[in-house]
Amino acid sequence: MSVLALAAALAAPLATAPAQAHAPRELPALTPRAETQPLYDDEAGGNADADDPAIWRNAAQPGRSLVVATAKEGGLRVYDLGARQVQSVPAPAGPTPGDAPGRFNNVDLVHGLKLASGRADLAVTSDRGNDRLRFYRIDPDRPGGPLTDVTDPAAAPVFSGNQDEINEQRTAYGLATWTDRATGRSYALVSRREQTRIALLEILPGRSGTVGYRKLRTLDLPSSFRLPDGTSWTPCAEPGQLPQVEGMVVDPADGTLYAGQEDVGIWRLRADLTGSPELVDKVREYGIPGTYDEETDECAPGADPGFGGKRLAADVEGLTLVTEPDGDGYVLASSEGDDTFAAYDRERGDDNEYEGGFRVTAASATLDGSQECDGAAALNAPLGAAYPHGLLVVQDGDETPRAGGREATGFKFVRLDDVLDALQD
Repeated sequence: MSVLALAAALAAPLATAPAQAHAPRELPALTPRAETQPLYDDEAGGNADADDPAIWRNAAQPGRSLVVATAKEGGLRVYDLGARQVQSVPAPAGPTPGDAPGRFNNVDLVHGLKLASGRADLAVTSDRGNDRLRFYRIDPDRPGGPLTDVTDPAAAPVFSGNQDEINEQRTAYGLATWTDRATGRSYALVSRREQTRIALLEILPGRSGTVGYRKLRTLDLPSSFRLPDGTSWTPCAEPGQLPQVEGMVVDPADGTLYAGQEDVGIWRLRADLTGSPELVDKVREYGIPGTYDEETDECAPGADPGFGGKRLAADVEGLTLVTEPDGDGYVLASSEGDDTFAAYDRERGDDNEYEGGFRVTAASATLDGSQECDGAAALNAPLGAAYPHGLLVVQDGDETPRAGGREATGFKFVRLDDVLDALQD
């Protein structure tokens, strides 16, 4: 579906959307129980920048479950439930020293994929630097660490036609995995950096135990929008850049994809990328004109016409799902612009009604909260004594206190029952 066709199809519902008040929110404050060691995005820190987590449950020993997280050029980090690092996996280099290096952006899991050596759980990551997906088999008892690279060496770029295009870095960015319950086939949804495109890839086990993929189709979300006053609005960005998607999650119950277009809002669409997307909620900045300044590399906002939402402050970032046995639950989104998290009813019959929100704030002088959150993962299942009712892991984009003044990032671990209690009060 083209951008123009999709924008036209969405024009009517957006044109009738009421203006939203931009009042500040008083939300419950939750405190983390643990945090990872800081990651530093400089040479001394290994160019590691925390971004996105995934939670793998050890069914045999839930207390030995793991958190797999991306560190961009620093590759992957694996943590135990005490937030202690148990493995560091480097990102691969580029083909030549002059090419873009590997850069792991988002991560998700595939459970029980049938490989040549038997069924296995996999961590899947988007390698933005090389425009590919990479696959890691999870074995908690493996000496040296639980992750083993099983990526097919012949895996092709997701979006780029050649290395020059890869070096421009309009490459694989956001990621969500999905297993179709009707067919048992597994897929990855991958967004493209600085573009509105989402690709559907089928995950394919190889005969030698490796894992690859093939592209099935793509869909372009709109980059411009008709406002209720009849004008057209495009989110301000550097020339040539379109409003990208990063945070994504698929509800396995019905194959619904929720995709966060950072400067626009949260979309709901079929995970097979057929049909028309629906805008569940908009950022507060929706509809505000902006002028890009080349000197500052920033956008100067104009007057607010009042067409935006009231719960999300751009960027919309990490999306995750809290499932409950009765079919209820929440879609959680990190609202990076105001350091909050928003929860929406998981049931589409309720139009994903907003159910509340919360903040993750400091537990002590040495255990801070989450600011400018880029990624989040939730698991509503017993995870041993530390997290008997499940876990929420959120990225912290401003780790404090800073050692020697260096900017740092990390991940915070929050009890999921604290989250549910806050949303149900």
